[in-house]
Amino acid sequence: MLHSLRSACMALLLFGSCAFAPPSAAQTDGIEPNAGAWKTWVIPSGKDFRVPAPPDSTATAVELEQLRELVRRNDQQSYARIAFWDAGASGYQWIELINKRLFTGQPLPPGSHRIYTYMTMAIHDATIATWESKYHYKRPRPREVDAGIVTVLPTPNSPSYPSEHAAAAGAAATVLAYFLPNEAASLQAMAEEQALSRVKAGVQFPSGAAAGLALGRRVAERVIEAAKADGSDAKWTGTVPTGPCLWTGNNPGNVTLPNWKPILLTSAGEFRPPPPPDCRSEAVKAQTEAIRKYDRTFVSNSKAYFWQSPAGLMTGWYDYASKWLFEDKTDQNPPRAARAYALLATVYYDAFLASNDGKYAYWYLRPHQLDPDIPLLFAVPNFPSYPSNHSVLSTARSEILAYLFPTRADFIRMLGKEAGDSRVWAGLHYEIDNQAGVQLGKAVAGRFIARAKEDGADY
Repeated sequence: MLHSLRSACMALLLFGSCAFAPPSAAQTDGIEPNAGAWKTWVIPSGKDFRVPAPPDSTATAVELEQLRELVRRNDQQSYARIAFWDAGASGYQWIELINKRLFTGQPLPPGSHRIYTYMTMAIHDATIATWESKYHYKRPRPREVDAGIVTVLPTPNSPSYPSEHAAAAGAAATVLAYFLPNEAASLQAMAEEQALSRVKAGVQFPSGAAAGLALGRRVAERVIEAAKADGSDAKWTGTVPTGPCLWTGNNPGNVTLPNWKPILLTSAGEFRPPPPPDCRSEAVKAQTEAIRKYDRTFVSNSKAYFWQSPAGLMTGWYDYASKWLFEDKTDQNPPRAARAYALLATVYYDAFLASNDGKYAYWYLRPHQLDPDIPLLFAVPNFPSYPSNHSVLSTARSEILAYLFPTRADFIRMLGKEAGDSRVWAGLHYEIDNQAGVQLGKAVAGRFIARAKEDGADY
């Protein structure tokens, strides 16, 4: 309903004006008034990043005049950019930016999961810090100060200062500039555009936008410090072991991941799966034979290709999160939306470390290395077999999404299982890899869900 009202208002603005009434008395508690105390990922707390006090009444009067002039000067291009940044929660378009780059093959540094992880943690912590300041100062929104202010968008049911959109923008752009330094100027320009869009919409004071940008950038600097210390720049100096049942190859991929610093796990090997069976056992021979004889169909092949695509590997999981946030109107609740994106990204990060810890603890050979007659649907990744990355990662993410969106739990778990199964269908993994991956993914997700249950959100 709210999205239709927004669309109707945008249409009216092309020919006249449209204004939304401020929140009713029954809504005075606002959106998530306690979110400022929720647990943060990197910064010590929201309170530790409280912004300076907002301008006094005299300065506010000046700001109101500035705001009226900005709103008066809006044109069709302004309305389009306001609508763009208002789509979804304050961090939504930044998630979309990375998704689109992955989906279209635009340049990204190696390990795109690190970008999602650190960006979403920065957006989350900046949002929590914003909420702490909002409800500490309780500065009214512009139209609550002056009912004559014409607004382009509904007035959010939360205090004005600082701007949550500006904070998310400052955090996201600064983290992305760290990963994409050649694009720092354009990313910061995008952040400033997002911050200004809320002022041009009449729902935010200029000083709130400036304070939000500064806050987001401060949070991002802390997050970047964590990124620099996560061990991802390590170079491998080891050698590939040799012997029965061991993987063979050169320059194994992801080999340093077991030594990266996890987000929540005590170590990458905290939930290490038990050793795989001897590849010469009857059980493994039977699984290998089953892979060789698997009757592939158009459907099984198409699903295997999908789960190998950028959508299956990464972007589709965020697409489901965004879709369900939209459907449940949780995109209008910035703290909860930021929490959902951060949980989805961080669980992937630790699950990926844990999966590769298992791979390089055992160096187990791939099915086609045991039986060269196994037909392969596509190229085999250049690293050991056990456990299956796909099974670990799809299980971990589906469990997080099932927790966040319980009415969709059966559906997303079905997709998680399909993603893991698809690697067996493609000839890349044994069923033992798949099953070990499922158990490991559930264990990692359990750690993140336990944190979520104690993060103050009471979800």
